[in-house]
Amino acid sequence: MIMQKIQYEYAPGHFRASEPNLRRPETLAEGEMILNMGPQHPSTHGVLRLEVVTDGEIIVDVVPHVGYLHRCFEKHAQSLPFNQTIPFVDRLDYLAAMNCEHAFVMGVEKMLGIQNDIPKRTEYIRVLVAELNRIAAHFVGIGTYALDIGAYTPFLWLMRDREHIQRMLEWLSGARMLYNYIWVGGLFYDLPVGFEERCREFVTYLRPKLLELQQLVIENVIFVKRTANVGVLPLNVAINYGCTGPMLRGSGLRYDLRRVDGYSVYPELDFDVPIGEGKMGAVGDCWDRNYVRVQECHESIRIIEQCLDKLIGPHKRTRDYDPQAVVPKKIRPKAMDFYARAESAKGELGFFFRTDGRSDVPVRCKARSCCFHNLSVISEITRGAMLADLVAVIGSIDVVMGEVDR
Repeated sequence: MIMQKIQYEYAPGHFRASEPNLRRPETLAEGEMILNMGPQHPSTHGVLRLEVVTDGEIIVDVVPHVGYLHRCFEKHAQSLPFNQTIPFVDRLDYLAAMNCEHAFVMGVEKMLGIQNDIPKRTEYIRVLVAELNRIAAHFVGIGTYALDIGAYTPFLWLMRDREHIQRMLEWLSGARMLYNYIWVGGLFYDLPVGFEERCREFVTYLRPKLLELQQLVIENVIFVKRTANVGVLPLNVAINYGCTGPMLRGSGLRYDLRRVDGYSVYPELDFDVPIGEGKMGAVGDCWDRNYVRVQECHESIRIIEQCLDKLIGPHKRTRDYDPQAVVPKKIRPKAMDFYARAESAKGELGFFFRTDGRSDVPVRCKARSCCFHNLSVISEITRGAMLADLVAVIGSIDVVMGEVDR
């Protein structure tokens, strides 16, 4: 009886307080209406809901709503030792788990002061697997984007080629997507015997496939018409919103943490940083962002080849190489506030740590999600566009909701 009374008296007020839309019907101008897109997969790239205010076919405002896929990463990280958090790091951007692990592990190593003790072979293997994973992540981004705007064949081709990378990383770590391979102080295991040769064969196979991809998608007349001059992100807006990765470089700024911070062995490698140039439309449009991703796949191949040269040359496998030689038994950094970052497939992935100097569990671990910042700019680049272009803009951002709603 008491429960029925509480529900009767308080539920209506709670419903009003938890109204899921930011805009109210009474605030709309004449002719405007509110549409809800999502949350559904794959149309909104996972569990993303967009509150769209339209005036006919014209977009007035877009409000992204997140909270449907909460990973609880930061709560996990504050409840577990550093080394046990790595499997949860994998689940942020699960399409580029190696890149996520690399960023997290480097931050912990710098707090411990062991970053200069990591063997060069270990560093080159880390970069090798991170770049393989970057290509795989871009293939999903480009393939699903083509699918979003009506092209099915590119998606199948890219999933076919991504499968080769998945199989190699499974051979390496035992898992297809969530690897737990890069450890604090080292690696789970050395490369399997024959991995370097198999990887070289794959690179030789993939290079002409990227040229096919460019002809099939990027230079396709229909693709160009659907993406050029659509969702233009001006450089100053990208900077003010904290956009990074292909979103920022697509707007014309040559900013890549692999060059800016020069972490791991990237300073020893030769590669370019592609940017959007407005070849088919305005600088920073949907076409530019996808063009940058394709060009980054070419650069990742260059990096992979250089890593392979090092791994079969100066830093080849030897009997005395132990990938876990520097792995600490107990990870207990000094009391500090520390921020570490790296260039993930989608931009700057950073981790803020607060430690007390006594425990191997951080007091605070905050993930700086590049996808969260990139998604937040959607209202700026869709305002005034046609409703049909909204899906094209969402796909060009290439968000992973596991990282947005962490």
